[in-house]
Order: sequence, then C-alpha cells, then structure tokens
Amino acid sequence: MKLVPKNSKKLLYTLVYDNLYKMIINGEYPINSKLPSEPQLAKMFGVSRMTLRQALSLLQDDGLVKNIHGKGNFITSPEKCNKKDFLELIGNPIYKYHNEPINDVELFFRLDLESDYTRQVLEKTSTAVVACERYYKSNNKVIAYAFTFISIETILEMNIDLNNKDQLLDFLENKAYEVSTSSMLEIKRSTAGNTNHQRHKLVGGEQCDLILETLYLNDYSPPLLFNKYYIPYQYSNFRIKATRKI
Repeated sequence: MKLVPKNSKKLLYTLVYDNLYKMIINGEYPINSKLPSEPQLAKMFGVSRMTLRQALSLLQDDGLVKNIHGKGNFITSPEKCNKKDFLELIGNPIYKYHNEPINDVELFFRLDLESDYTRQVLEKTSTAVVACERYYKSNNKVIAYAFTFISIETILEMNIDLNNKDQLLDFLENKAYEVSTSSMLEIKRSTAGNTNHQRHKLVGGEQCDLILETLYLNDYSPPLLFNKYYIPYQYSNFRIKATRKI
C-alpha cells in the first residue's frame, strides 16, 4: 500500500493515520489485538518509521492505540475512559486517570519529624507526620506510585489506628475523599518516578505525570493531607469537563 498525497497540503503521516484509523474502526484490528510491528507497518504503507510513529502518536492521543514498552502497539477501546470521572471531581486520581486496571495496592508508612517542607504543604506545624507510600499494581507490576504526608494530629482526629494498616489504607484510598469538600491539583511532568529509596521499581517511571494533590475538609482548616501521585505517561489519561461561564 503506497500512500501518495493527492493534496500536497495533507502530510504523509496524516494519510497513514487516516488509513489506520479506518482499519481499527472497521474491525480489521480488533480491540486488545496487537498491531503489526513498526517495520512491518512502515513497509505496508511505504513510509519511514518516523512517519509511522507520528501517525501512531495521533492514534494514541485518540485512545485507540496503546504502546507497551518492549511489547508493541495494542488496540484499545476509546469507550474505556468515558466511564471515568472528570478532572474537576474529587476522587483518587489513580482510579480516574490511569488507563490500566489496579488489582492490588501495597502500603508502607513511617513516622517522621516535621520539616520546612511538611509545614509548607500541610500549612501547619505538627509534632510528627506520617509518611505513606502506596504502590499500585496490575498483574504484579507496579504501574503507579503515591507518596503522602499527613500530620499525626489528623491521624488522631480521624481515629485512625496506625496498628491497623488496612484502616490507614482505606482512609488514604477512600475516606479522605469522602470527608473532603475541596481539593487543589497541580499536574507536572516528572522524571523522578523511580528513586533509589523506593521499595519497588515503577514501570515507565522515568517519564511520569506527577499530580500534586491537597485535600481540604473545609475552606477554613489546614489541609487534611498532601499527596504526590506518579502515573507513567503511557498510562495516564486526563479529562476535563469545561462549561460556559454564566
């Protein structure tokens, strides 16, 4: 299949994109199937691998193709993300913006002395802080990571028993969002998804979307807690529902 642009204004990679898009939508490549290798596809369309990758990037943006490092490109369903919450709704970002199913969360925590940093992010002084690490797994692979600071005073106020790890995990994953009335999110790109002190290596941790999240009980109290979520960029999918200002 040799692609020759009929209209010189249409770039070659967009023609590759158009053809692959139609092939996927028409079911030639079913959901969860693997696309032919990049050399095979480039030969099929008579283009360079660079041109092919530009087309694949557009399909990834559309949510039709997912690249798994070392394995290849796979067909995904665009409806997969439609059931998830939008960015402006309070909730655990991992379950809203990660495009892989999470089937296990491993929690580790320790007591730390407060620091200038914890005073800044928690907006108060504390006798001690609880530093929590969560490793999100899919089929035994760590595909997301969270680091949390919460003051020991908040632990006491919320009646959390630190000897009960399941209770602490449930608070971090669910209860904190149920009792919060607002949150502040900041999204950045990070290359620090994997550090030497982490217990597990994060798949794709070299390039992550970093979500800095502060949860508030109300408009008058210091933050309930502060989270840092690391989602490898190949797994992240952010959606914002915008409305007209009245």
